[in-house]
Amino acid sequence: MRNTKDYYFHQFLFLILISQFLHPILAIPTDTITPTQPLTKDQTLVSSDQHFELGFFSPGGANSDKWYIGIWYKEIQDRTIVWVANRAKPLSASSTSVLKITEIGTLLLVDGQTGNPVWSSDQTPATNVVAQLLDSGNFVIRPENDDREQSYLWQSFDYPTNTLLPGMKLGWDSKSGMNRNITSWKSAIDPAPGDYTFKINTSGFPEVYLTNKQQIIYRSGAWNGIRFSGVPEMKASEIISFEFQFKSDEITYMFKLHNKTLYSRLSVSHTGFLERFTWIPTSNIWNRFWYAPKDQCDGYTECGVSGICDTNISPICKCMVGFKPKNQVAWELRDGSNGCVRFHKLDCKTDKFNILRNMKLPDTTNSFVDTNMNLDECEAMCMKNCSCTAYTNSNISGSGSGCVIWSTELVDMRQYAAAEGGQVLYVRVATSDAVQIGGVGSGNSSGKTKIVAIAAGVTVGIALVLFGLTLCFLSKRRKHQGSIRTKSVNRGTSERSQELLMNATIIPSKREFSGETSTEEFELPLFDFSTLATATENFSDATKLGQGGFGCVYKAMLVGQEVAVKRLSKNSGQGVEEFKNELRLIARLQHRNLVRLLGCCVEMEEKMLIYEYLENKSLDSILFSKSFSLYRQESSVSHHLLTCLYNL
Repeated sequence: MRNTKDYYFHQFLFLILISQFLHPILAIPTDTITPTQPLTKDQTLVSSDQHFELGFFSPGGANSDKWYIGIWYKEIQDRTIVWVANRAKPLSASSTSVLKITEIGTLLLVDGQTGNPVWSSDQTPATNVVAQLLDSGNFVIRPENDDREQSYLWQSFDYPTNTLLPGMKLGWDSKSGMNRNITSWKSAIDPAPGDYTFKINTSGFPEVYLTNKQQIIYRSGAWNGIRFSGVPEMKASEIISFEFQFKSDEITYMFKLHNKTLYSRLSVSHTGFLERFTWIPTSNIWNRFWYAPKDQCDGYTECGVSGICDTNISPICKCMVGFKPKNQVAWELRDGSNGCVRFHKLDCKTDKFNILRNMKLPDTTNSFVDTNMNLDECEAMCMKNCSCTAYTNSNISGSGSGCVIWSTELVDMRQYAAAEGGQVLYVRVATSDAVQIGGVGSGNSSGKTKIVAIAAGVTVGIALVLFGLTLCFLSKRRKHQGSIRTKSVNRGTSERSQELLMNATIIPSKREFSGETSTEEFELPLFDFSTLATATENFSDATKLGQGGFGCVYKAMLVGQEVAVKRLSKNSGQGVEEFKNELRLIARLQHRNLVRLLGCCVEMEEKMLIYEYLENKSLDSILFSKSFSLYRQESSVSHHLLTCLYNL
């Protein structure tokens, strides 16, 4: 009987010991830690909706000696870190490191190897508090029995790292006294603060900067009531909305998702890009929804003072009406960084305003803004202030409201296509530089009539000259119709490969009336970029024949024939329409002393021409060689050159 009692007594003691040992783990709520229930290295907190998880992690892998406390998406297998507590002070690899909340309500991260705290929260001491991971991804300290937002004593949303989550504010408010920004990691495996920061500039008319070591590299443009003026693709929808607060006690930006099942984040990469990602659950990838800087015009002050950047033209920099390049030589070499200067000095009393449409507003750091003024009052104020250089509405929603005035040089402007967006900007110019049609400002109409008359006269004159040249060209072309057709029909395989025409996509002529010659009805093979890349060994130096101002020329083998591939440089300034015009012109010029065009490639930004390959080098290598006797061959060369010019 005694043995039976001893047996049950020992079983009872064993169960008590086991329950006491397991109690801390079993009693920990999945999203909360308390003064008596810290978070150890082998534990995590999970938000109630299972979207976010907080715990210890190592970007360098499990064997790394640098560990951190962070927050990531629970349901995404490829761990995406959105917040790091101790980003500048990593923990050792000790398994006894712990995150705890003290009796006075302070979060404390203790290194298990040294026993020293490496990070702590900073807030007013309080008792009876807990730390909780919320469904939004926000990690907060709050009173144990009060979960209202206004009762939070501390929150991770006030200390963002490299990521802005929905509901997280970027910017300044008087209540916290903080100016929140997001800063990149130092590298892909080092969450320490890096070189790139995305922050709100609260001076003047607030806007957002992306900086590299405090140097501005991208500017969003000011908030115009709908979006940032430099982000025309920023459009609210049923899924996402944007909020910008511009008040005396708060200047902040945030975005919201209206579908809790969707994930979206805005982050600064260690490579210097501001990126918005959205999660695609069907393919399990983060889709790069938007990023900046994305083109040359996104670069800060790309076209200098009073210069306008426009990716729809080439070169991309242009001066405003009434302005000219400050450094003409650099401007012609496509360096617009020196900007533009005025043709004529301002007179203040007689000045006018030119209207620029679809604009990203100039840098507003030193601008004046009054949200209660209307546009007429804004113009009147600008006109009275002789230092005023431009003005516009501060809010373009509805019929427009508010006033922004610039009294300094205008920098970092950009013009978009009409379909892209932007807004109107009114720029001050001298009377003689005013664009009278559609312009605004005071003054008599005699100058307007004079300018219109001159413009009309010049236009009519140019039209008459072009009409005469067209008639002359058509007359010469008809005279040589028969001979050109004969040359086109009688070409041998050595002059033009029939196999190229048989084995490539054809660009047919758009001429449909019967009076044209065969040279007008040109047909050219259209080659894929991949085909030409393969034929030129991916445009290697080994196949390179030479290089000129418009690009490089490579030797290739296509359908059993040696050809020369001219790849136009992306910086050549030649657009698609210019390229097509050149293509039409060259295709119509056929002469035995001209290199024959065999095909072309137009794919995205790539533009290439395929010519027949000539083994005897270029004309200049012969003309300037020592072995060439100019006098002995003068008659023959002159004859052929004149024949070429005649055909041109």
